[in-house]
Amino acid sequence: MSHWIGTTTPADAGMVDFKECLRRLRDGNTSDALTHARRALGVAPKNPFYLSYTGLLAAMEERRFADGESLCREAIGVKCNHAQLYLNLAEVYHQAGRTSDAIDTLEKGLVSAGRDFRIRRALEKIGLRRGPVLPFLHRSHPLNRSLGKWRHRMSGPTQAE
Repeated sequence: MSHWIGTTTPADAGMVDFKECLRRLRDGNTSDALTHARRALGVAPKNPFYLSYTGLLAAMEERRFADGESLCREAIGVKCNHAQLYLNLAEVYHQAGRTSDAIDTLEKGLVSAGRDFRIRRALEKIGLRRGPVLPFLHRSHPLNRSLGKWRHRMSGPTQAE
């Protein structure tokens, strides 16, 4: 059986590329990380982590927000109880300037994946918005803007749970 030593299965190859993707991402090299994520996804196209990180990196590196959102949503559809998948989708939304969608995603993540400290930390980082002081006027109305600034000075920023 010595002919099996040193051989790798396709699943192993996918995991090797995925680990390299994470290492490159941690080092700030999103271009190389995306290359490795795509290779891993090619080996295991239904792996939720490969889907999610490929989506995240496509959004970060290539500004392909719709593709990133689609891949991240597919990942959550496969495995809806893992915090990192919600964090990745929220980051895609954040990168696209869709803060309210990012917050909604993180709040869903708290429910689906449990009260994960990383999700709470991400909510604090993004910042929760309070409702307008005068709800019958639009948020951008000068009265709401002035009263909102006053409220913020008096009570401080909103805190996540």
